[in-house]
Amino acid sequence: MLSKIAYKLHSGKNNKLAYMTKNYLLQLVPDCFFRKRLSRVLSSLDTRSDKDYIMRRVDYCCKLLPGAHLPEDAPAVGKRDKRWHKVYWFDSVECTRWFDPKLRWVFLPGDINFIPEVPSIVKSRPVEGDNANGVLLKLNKVRHFIFVKDEIPFREKKDVVVFRGKVKDKEQRVRFFEQYFCHPMCDLGDISRNYREHAEWRVDKMTIRDHLRYKFILALEGNDVASNLKWVMSSNSVAVMPRPTCETWFMEGTLKPDYHYIEIRPDFSDLEDKLSYYIEHPEEAEAISHHANEYVEQFKDKERERLISLLVMDKYFRMTGQKQ
Repeated sequence: MLSKIAYKLHSGKNNKLAYMTKNYLLQLVPDCFFRKRLSRVLSSLDTRSDKDYIMRRVDYCCKLLPGAHLPEDAPAVGKRDKRWHKVYWFDSVECTRWFDPKLRWVFLPGDINFIPEVPSIVKSRPVEGDNANGVLLKLNKVRHFIFVKDEIPFREKKDVVVFRGKVKDKEQRVRFFEQYFCHPMCDLGDISRNYREHAEWRVDKMTIRDHLRYKFILALEGNDVASNLKWVMSSNSVAVMPRPTCETWFMEGTLKPDYHYIEIRPDFSDLEDKLSYYIEHPEEAEAISHHANEYVEQFKDKERERLISLLVMDKYFRMTGQKQ
């Protein structure tokens, strides 16, 4: 029990208690306060020097075109279903409370790794294919949007790739462990509970700070995206992964292989060669880390992130014929 408490206090992850407390307090503010400000906030776009950048983000997250059709039984955004996981409920309300509660939407909370049949607000969607019906919003951000301050230079880290995460029922992760669990260049561990098939993989959790002692951190997709990718890319270590198949608000589909992260083949067969190359060429690995840090910076402006979120929802309502 004490070890679990210590881990929660020093894991490096966002404080969920603080997140929940803040959001419960925000529910005390009447929605009308936000709705009165919406027009002014949206119109601020025209005076911003980064308007073109913002609209590229909006159009990437919401690819809907005019005439997108919602089913007749699509619920109103004001009809909030508290059966959703609390973080999805809070994150969606943070944005939707700015709009007319009679506007309709389809909301799919959770890990979405398929393209919805109708225009839907999602946390994640496939990268490939016509994914316009998956409209990305910044959801479950307390878990997914973690950034770190890494004070360990790349060259002082261990020449090993590290991974700690849940492996049970995660096909890609199971395959990787089967190939590399005992490999000398890998430090792997499964934190799944009650996974009896491979008990030898089971380890205790590792803090983010402990991860940062390694030059390479494995970012393997689970149900959708690799949730550790954001904080890995904000560090001095380098993410190692196959090309992403799913994406979130972080726009994983725009990441450049061997520029923002070290790409390995989907069958992982080139892992050892890739690690050896970047160990022998640390300046190239450091350049990847620098590019990753630059990429992460765009998500740290809270005011701009809020504006982009509101513009995504506004476009969703306009493309589905509910707003002019």
